[in-house]
Amino acid sequence: MASQGQSTAPPPSGESARVDVWIWSVRLTKTRSQAAAACKAGHVRVNGERVKPATTVKPGDRVRLFHEGRERLVTISTIIRKRVGAPVAVQCYEDNSPPPPPREFTAPVAVRDRGAGRPTKRDRREMERLAQRHLDSHGRTPPGTG
Repeated sequence: MASQGQSTAPPPSGESARVDVWIWSVRLTKTRSQAAAACKAGHVRVNGERVKPATTVKPGDRVRLFHEGRERLVTISTIIRKRVGAPVAVQCYEDNSPPPPPREFTAPVAVRDRGAGRPTKRDRREMERLAQRHLDSHGRTPPGTG
């Protein structure tokens, strides 16, 4: 009975946790190893500073995480060390993240028939031309031009 209540109750003042454990616990990453790898790669910042996986965080800290092509900006409200359900996890932070980009702004993926082999030079040029047209139609600069 007490073990379930402790993970969702507000922590006593002065409580802290490792940043990689907290990121995993509140479901910002799927695994703890992904959270640690993001820290090691410099994709996690706490209060503007790049951090290592063992850095401790406390309520009020601002965590910035770049993961799976999306930037997440959160302010810690509750420290938890055990992974909890999504409804409880959302209550442990305040999400200040920008909305994800719409699907039509993501780059199109070239689809080739199975067994078609390696694309020829002509095929590659055609794919590049289509990709450039797609980017230009949305008002963005094509890669390599700016």
